[in-house]
Amino acid sequence: MRHARRRMVRRVARLAAVGGLLLGGTMVTRAVASEPPDAPAVPYTSARAASGTGAGLVSRLGADRTAGHWVGSDGRPVVAVTDEGTAARVRRAGAEAKVVRHSMAELKSATEALRSAPRVPGTAWALDYRSNEVVVRGDSTVSRDDWSRLTDIASGIGGFVRMERTEGAFTTRLNGAEPILSTAGRCSAGFNVTDGSDDFILTAGHCGPTGSVWFGDEGGDRQVGRTVAGSFPGDDFSLVEYADGEAGEGAEVVAVGGGKGVRITGVGEPAVGQRVFRSGSTSGLRDGRVTALEATVNYPEGTVTGLIETDVCAEPGDSGGPMFSEGVALGVTSGGNGDCDKGGTTFFQPLPEAMEALGVRLLAAAREGAAPSAPAANGGEGAGGATAPGGAAPGATAPVTGVDGSTLLSRLTDRRNVGPGLLVVAGSTVALVATRWIRAEQDRKAYRRHYSATWG
Repeated sequence: MRHARRRMVRRVARLAAVGGLLLGGTMVTRAVASEPPDAPAVPYTSARAASGTGAGLVSRLGADRTAGHWVGSDGRPVVAVTDEGTAARVRRAGAEAKVVRHSMAELKSATEALRSAPRVPGTAWALDYRSNEVVVRGDSTVSRDDWSRLTDIASGIGGFVRMERTEGAFTTRLNGAEPILSTAGRCSAGFNVTDGSDDFILTAGHCGPTGSVWFGDEGGDRQVGRTVAGSFPGDDFSLVEYADGEAGEGAEVVAVGGGKGVRITGVGEPAVGQRVFRSGSTSGLRDGRVTALEATVNYPEGTVTGLIETDVCAEPGDSGGPMFSEGVALGVTSGGNGDCDKGGTTFFQPLPEAMEALGVRLLAAAREGAAPSAPAANGGEGAGGATAPGGAAPGATAPVTGVDGSTLLSRLTDRRNVGPGLLVVAGSTVALVATRWIRAEQDRKAYRRHYSATWG
């Protein structure tokens, strides 16, 4: 009975090892067949693909039959539609459809009515695609009378305008990700851009008017550059020309703290529900989700429209700092409320709009494994960016050195690479060899016992 059990265990182990070899071989074959030679080292997520699918459907179906799109919790694109016929078309296209009551045309009409009302500093509104509402927020500085008047206006628009009071105050975050300083205060450098002949820092417009001189240290010993163009309020972006005209090595990297940086490979537009990262000279690297688009904020200094609303925290000094996702540049920090202890809402100036208005393009890195290319043009999207040590400060010439931030273990465990398949093959081979060795050892011992019993 004991020998029978041993034989059964050995047989099962051999079968499992052979099955593992077959499975590992299949995984390696599929990975080699599907992965291009210049695939990014950083695991790719589906947020950009889902966003592109949703945006394409909304564009084709129109504002009267749709009400925005977002990335669902499962990573699939979701499109808000106003009727079942349109919902069927969305589902046939491979996206999820949510039937809502109000179209995008109605939502934007509501925001136009709010914008035409008397301006109330400390208020903000944005289109919440998921709830099919226009959300109006008032901070702690808004008086009871002003809030009551705004509530009456919202009631006249319709029941899809939701009023909310929020803590703190909506302010610009003057005072990224490296700090730049001037007499106006402290901000964070955003992204490096170029007009083809000179290089610039694209940062927030409220950081300082045209002519502001920026330094990279508190002593004023290292001049970074001078603000040569910008827009605030209305928009919130500005252009700081480097003092020597060049961004230097590491221009495609944004600092994230701890001597590390992220390579930026392109520029794009975010989607509601997408996970994003923000870096700033005060609070460092923070992450969160895009909660709304086309947001309007009534700062004390003036009204800014067309912003990206997120639940990422920010603090004074983070203004102008970069927001990105998967190595793609999305925007620069404008303002918000709260802090990084309690959380809050932060708004960002979209990058494509700012670059188009300023006539510049992004200084971006080529994808890993690809030949060097020209800087990404306006609106172009790049592959996922890789973290690397040595993020460059504004005006610095320190290159990005060292290996990619993705470790060997993360590459081996990434199911899209050949690593997992090789691990399965190696483990199965070891198991098969072990079972053969155990059987041979048992046969050798049995022969010795037989020999001893036969010949004494």
